[in-house]
Amino acid sequence: MDRNGVDYAAVLNPAQLEAVLHLAGPALVIAGAGSGKTRTLIYRVARLVEEGIQPEKILLLTFTRKASQEMIERASSLADARCRFVSAGTFHSLALQILRQHAEALGLSNSFTILDRSDMEEIISSLVPEIEKPKSRTRFPKRNTIANILSKSANLQQSMEQFLKTEYVQFQDCLPQLQILERLYAEYKQEHQLMDFDDLIINLRSLLADNPDVRIQLSQQYSYLMVDEYQDTNSIQADIVRWLAHEHKNIMVVGDDSQSIYSFRGANYRNMFEFTDYFQDVKIIKLEENFRSSQPILSLTNGIMEQASEQFTKCLFTNRVGGERPRAIDTRTEPEQSMFITRYIKEKIREGQSLKDIAVLFRAGYHSFELEAELTRNGIKYMKYGGFKFLESAHIKDFLAHLRVVVNEDEAVSWMRILRLVKNVGLAKGKSIIKWMKDNHGPLGRLGDWPGIGKNLQGLTQLAELLSIFDSSDINNINPQEAFKRVMAYYAPILKEKYDDFPRRQKELDQLLQIAGRYKNIDNFLDDLVMEPPTSSKDLGFDKEEECLTLSTVHSAKGLEWPVVFIIWAMEGRFPSAKAYQNPLEMEEERRLMYVAATRAMDELILCYPSKESLPGWQYEIPYSQTGLSSFIRGLPGDILHYEKIGGARKNKESCFKLPASDYSLDTPGIMDFSQGERVRHPAFGPGVVSKIVGDKKIEVLFRNAGRKLLHIEYTTLEKI
Repeated sequence: MDRNGVDYAAVLNPAQLEAVLHLAGPALVIAGAGSGKTRTLIYRVARLVEEGIQPEKILLLTFTRKASQEMIERASSLADARCRFVSAGTFHSLALQILRQHAEALGLSNSFTILDRSDMEEIISSLVPEIEKPKSRTRFPKRNTIANILSKSANLQQSMEQFLKTEYVQFQDCLPQLQILERLYAEYKQEHQLMDFDDLIINLRSLLADNPDVRIQLSQQYSYLMVDEYQDTNSIQADIVRWLAHEHKNIMVVGDDSQSIYSFRGANYRNMFEFTDYFQDVKIIKLEENFRSSQPILSLTNGIMEQASEQFTKCLFTNRVGGERPRAIDTRTEPEQSMFITRYIKEKIREGQSLKDIAVLFRAGYHSFELEAELTRNGIKYMKYGGFKFLESAHIKDFLAHLRVVVNEDEAVSWMRILRLVKNVGLAKGKSIIKWMKDNHGPLGRLGDWPGIGKNLQGLTQLAELLSIFDSSDINNINPQEAFKRVMAYYAPILKEKYDDFPRRQKELDQLLQIAGRYKNIDNFLDDLVMEPPTSSKDLGFDKEEECLTLSTVHSAKGLEWPVVFIIWAMEGRFPSAKAYQNPLEMEEERRLMYVAATRAMDELILCYPSKESLPGWQYEIPYSQTGLSSFIRGLPGDILHYEKIGGARKNKESCFKLPASDYSLDTPGIMDFSQGERVRHPAFGPGVVSKIVGDKKIEVLFRNAGRKLLHIEYTTLEKI
């Protein structure tokens, strides 16, 4: 036991203890799902402070502010209150803090505004008319697609040309126009003092790389660095980590390559593998004891990842005794899948299980639509996660736009939002007003002097009166809650006129008012709302005590756990997604996604798939069959799962049977089943003729509509005509 009373050896397992006691030099902690990585980080923070390191010199980087705050609070409560002074936050919040101090080096004012995704799309939409679209095509990418292209190519550090070749081949002929748009967007941000989320980390990396004095200063300021969820970093964030630790090398990164599922955001799981290339004498520590799941569930998850093409070898185990084998259930049809899950949940409730203990996970949001209808018919309350963001609501964005122009008068996006709320002000008039305001510098209240104002624009006069309240105030001294009330008095009549459900929207704004009361200045309040936005009204404090079932995409469920977990649509073409078969790297990420889904379960794991459902509109070739159990599951040893079928003639009775995976697989034809010249049909390519037998596993088929294709017979579905 050490001097402050924490007996580390008593509360940590040997691997966790090794990580906590490692104080200086680089370390890579490979933390399997449910292995206590958060606990390890918390105790290491406590240990560093206990050893006399100034808390302000410790930097903990996480992917959500909530995670970092909870870790610091827990470290403070178990060891030393000084832990509250540890520097902690996200990559983006760190970038914002540093760039506010060094904005001049980037040619920006320190009052720059942060753009969220919808702001970014609005700007792009306003710039598209300035370019001449290709005359050869009728379709130009939509603004959300353009935003995806600009954002992901930036995060991947790829040129527009290179990125389009790999991910948006269908828009390659738009390359010149998209390159112009990329330039116009960058110029627009510079002119109006704006940064989007990508700019924050890109500019921080540039600042560190190009300014040795800043780099040395920050390295001295943060002499001990810890990074959580390192597998989710992109290459730019990995560079930031290396620059911050460049001087002292006191860096510990914690992550699990098997849980890297965010490549669509630019995350690069190879950062885990390349860490040892950038730092010498790295200490590698593996956390393999799982504190969440039963051993039968862990046997399945270990089996899923044993098939991975690249991984850090680890084997999850638990000291828990007992547990049921996971179940793979063929529900025949989607309606029967929904009915089975609903009946099972109702039975669990009768047995005393809480709805909060059950989750249904799926690969994509639309997979749950049928289930949602069935749950509603049966009066089962649920909360769905994944998709819509609270701050994307029009009334929230409209309201906050009034505050954003107070902070940054050059913020044209917010100016347009508030002007369009004024009666008789359209797009053209709004642009004219914004240009006049920019050309005639002065107080915000000068809006009332716009030359075009008349009797039909009384609303513009009222807006000018509102903004004039803030004219004489120092932005740093404006009380956020008071400013909120002022804007509310102006905006409330607009809200009532614009929305039939204004009472609900008013309640959400009232809750934001309470949040504003926690801040001392308005710009910090607005920054935090953009950086860590609430994702639903529940996050604002509504319905916290209401008991309900969780429906969630797997991406939104990462880091969470439930006693009972269903994974639905666990079949080829849905999970893994059909398009993943075109790219081995995408298929490997789908495998990791299944691993993440399965490791959310504590006591029961049930995988459902409606084998008789046809999956229309295939554009991709998939192995086995359109109706098979997911290949991630069917490839496992037969004693890992309990296979079942329901429905059909035995609609209300479950028929259980156990089969080895090889027996359970659908029959696939052998090479000898086909001969040259034979007519065949493929589910995606249509009818064709066998033109050549290639080796013992492949045949060449000339399809009527798709042309010549080389097919691997064990991984395709080919029917004789």
